[in-house]
Amino acid sequence: MPLALLALAVGAFGIGTTEFVMMGLLPDVAVDLRVSLPTAGHLVSAYALGVVIGAPLLAAVTARMPRRTVLIALMALFVFSNALSALAPDAHWLLAARFLSGLPHGAFFGVGAVVATNLVAPERKARSVSLMFLGLTVANVAGVPAATLVGQHLGWRAAFLGVSVIGLAAIGSLALLLPRDQAHGGTPGGGLRGELAALRSLPVWLALGTTVAGFGALFAAYSYIAPMLTAAAGYAESSVTLLLALFGVGATVGNLMGGRLADRAMRGTLFGGLVSLVVVLALFPLLMQSAWTAALAVTLLGTAAFATGSPLQLMVMEKASTAPSLASSANQAAFNLANAGGAWIGGLTLAAGFGVTSPALAGAGLALLGLGVAAVAYVVDVRRGAVVRQSGPGRLVAAHVPQESDAVVR
Repeated sequence: MPLALLALAVGAFGIGTTEFVMMGLLPDVAVDLRVSLPTAGHLVSAYALGVVIGAPLLAAVTARMPRRTVLIALMALFVFSNALSALAPDAHWLLAARFLSGLPHGAFFGVGAVVATNLVAPERKARSVSLMFLGLTVANVAGVPAATLVGQHLGWRAAFLGVSVIGLAAIGSLALLLPRDQAHGGTPGGGLRGELAALRSLPVWLALGTTVAGFGALFAAYSYIAPMLTAAAGYAESSVTLLLALFGVGATVGNLMGGRLADRAMRGTLFGGLVSLVVVLALFPLLMQSAWTAALAVTLLGTAAFATGSPLQLMVMEKASTAPSLASSANQAAFNLANAGGAWIGGLTLAAGFGVTSPALAGAGLALLGLGVAAVAYVVDVRRGAVVRQSGPGRLVAAHVPQESDAVVR
């Protein structure tokens, strides 16, 4: 695999670290800035809002720029916003800085995924996307715990300065390793209008819907994993951090496995991942009855969920093949909508008094919904003649039969 993928992974590592580190530092931030814990929680929402707004917006307005330049500029914004977070004098400034930090997140992963697939042979596209996402999953294993530890011992501001340093390393890696001739954006007839036209495609929206439902299933359970582990499985609160690292290990394994398998059968990998997610979440109430099976459940949850990440990203890009940057970035916004929506749905089950493990069952229902949307997308492809046949080890060839509707919606 090209070394340029390492540069993309470094950027993903920094973004993954800054996204999740706030959860561990919220109590310290609340005390230092003299706000309540619920008020400090708005800092998490501000970041997510920045991702949802910034992902399609920045991808669209930079559609005609060289993608290498776009990625470096996005990381420069990342460095600036995290440094601004470290220097924020009060909660209002920090809220604005966290929103600004979220803006480059989705666009970086969206444009980066397009660049990653252009760096490799067609039969290795999904693997290239999974290697970029490897930075995100490793951030949950190493980056977030390390930054949280720094924040707890040196102050939360030091943690965000450290994240800025990671961003500077990513800029240097991108400038050094990303070839200029592999990173040009904008296809003929592209630009903002061409990118927006890609969102008129029904298959693109079905792929985005699968992302929202599938990853909503993950976050319905994962958002409440700590009370499940303590109240149901009997773990001490001090053990939760280690168990969350197991989730990161599972996510890393699932991400790499999903990328490798998706190069052989993209839709089969997606269906298999969603079915696995349904099974794991449905078994959560049973697995949470003992300590060791609970640890296994957390690991399997990460594996099953992230096995679908690369095929979902690649599917969106292929459905918007003439202008993939915006659709790819919109998929990142869909991930964050899944985060918020899944957590909300899981919370409803707790509020209704269905028990501490009930969010996992709600997640199983969302995964089933995602599986249904993916099945509808497959039926649409078959009816349009956009079927895919195998033409050798790892090689997929699209056999598309033009339909009259393609001129209107594709």
